Amino acid sequence: MKKTGFILLVGFVGVLLLAFTGRSYKSGGFLTGSPEIKSITSLAFGPDGILFLGDSRGATVFALDTKDVGRVEKAGAIDIKKVDQKIADLLGTKLENIAIQDLAVNPLSKKVYCAVQYSDGTPVLLTIEGDKIQNVSLKDITYSSVALNHAPAEDAKNKWGQSLRMSTISDLGYADGKLMVSGLSNQEFSSTFRSISFPFSNAQDEASLEIYHAAHGQYETTSPIKTFTTAQINGKKYLIASYTCTPLVLFSLEDLKPGTHVKGRTVAEMGSGNQPLDMITINKDGKSFLVMANSNRPVFRVNFKNIESFEGSLTTKVPENFATDGVKFVSMPLTNVLQLDKMDEGRMVMLQRKADGALDLWTTDKAEWLLQ
Repeated sequence: MKKTGFILLVGFVGVLLLAFTGRSYKSGGFLTGSPEIKSITSLAFGPDGILFLGDSRGATVFALDTKDVGRVEKAGAIDIKKVDQKIADLLGTKLENIAIQDLAVNPLSKKVYCAVQYSDGTPVLLTIEGDKIQNVSLKDITYSSVALNHAPAEDAKNKWGQSLRMSTISDLGYADGKLMVSGLSNQEFSSTFRSISFPFSNAQDEASLEIYHAAHGQYETTSPIKTFTTAQINGKKYLIASYTCTPLVLFSLEDLKPGTHVKGRTVAEMGSGNQPLDMITINKDGKSFLVMANSNRPVFRVNFKNIESFEGSLTTKVPENFATDGVKFVSMPLTNVLQLDKMDEGRMVMLQRKADGALDLWTTDKAEWLLQ
């Protein structure tokens, strides 16, 4: 997952742990080696072709210099049927042995980067350009890395027996010299948001988060943000985040300072029994929209003007299951979208599950879906 936006003043992360053989530590620098990447659960692009890889299993963020810096103003369309089967064929394995974890579009080259995981947990990084899929070697690469403080223990589990460690990093985004990381920590208020100076520095702080969850009718501090982006609303810079079941919450960026505990402003309840999967901001004909993919709903579209005009915060439980409240949103004619990203102005690339179970990867620029 892969956002760009405004600066987040939460803290500065350091503790460089460059995991490779035969090289020494260099503060803030990139070195060539083979990093010990245990998983790739999130992707986001930074400046100059830098690709950030979130490794929840290793509780580490990697910055990979892709050297993919050729500028393309508008990429060609992508329309790959059964992309999951094509990836399995490329890797020489069976379809059931792989899972696509995340997608991110390089804003310079418009090339799609794809994180894939084998059933044994081994991570793979691919690129997709047109109908061409290629493997990206993670050996002898130029990279740097930072280990996250206060990560959940490797054997920590929630009350449902699920791994807390795998929620260390739930989403990534980059803005104005900062890598933003949402997820869980091992602290009392475990829902955490980190900001990491880039190039990586030598200090780390984080802010803990609290929200009112209208579907649950209570304040919560242990559920991680599932996906986020940033935007300017009525002249102020905000983190826009969504959680499971599906509250939409605003955090003022100026409030997110190192060591603080911050309450968000819940501006919408988009319905229980659902998990937000991905979120982007996209512009079309001078209008700005929030676009969000969901596990059990169509893709949602929110006009930023509706967010700007909404005053106050939701602080009471919605009356029934699946009820909605707050900022108005529209269900787009797109279902079973698992991942999406901005390709260029007005165009998105989407990973969509079809009726036969196959995954298709395709781009759309249908203006009426945004402007109606």
